Amino acid sequence: MAEIQYGATGRRKSSIAQVAIKPGTGNIVVNKKPLNVYFPFETMKMIVQQPLNIVAVNGKYDITVRVNGGGVSGQASAIRHAISRALVLVNSDFRGKLKKEGLLTRDPRVVERKKYGQKGARRRFQFSKR
Repeated sequence: MAEIQYGATGRRKSSIAQVAIKPGTGNIVVNKKPLNVYFPFETMKMIVQQPLNIVAVNGKYDITVRVNGGGVSGQASAIRHAISRALVLVNSDFRGKLKKEGLLTRDPRVVERKKYGQKGARRRFQFSKR
């Protein structure tokens, strides 16, 4: 008999994470590497596991993640978004708790583009009167 598996996609900045959740022992694999290897920083691991801790299911589901684009912080937040969405598919009762914490909302903030004739997005070259 095939196991029930739930999938979801999460995004943040330019990172996209695809998550598959199935009942298990709590293993989290990111791009075919264990969570501890892929994210050596404790803060990033905390961000990824935040939705699991909020709904108190840490250690009950195996999570497989495919993530690409962006940097470490953006990828961790994209994974958090995807896990939150997948947990709602697992049990719709989780929706209230996750929504209250703001984990189901995609963070729309992205880096502003650099404009021509300027040093950066907002920064100008120094003005010289003479």
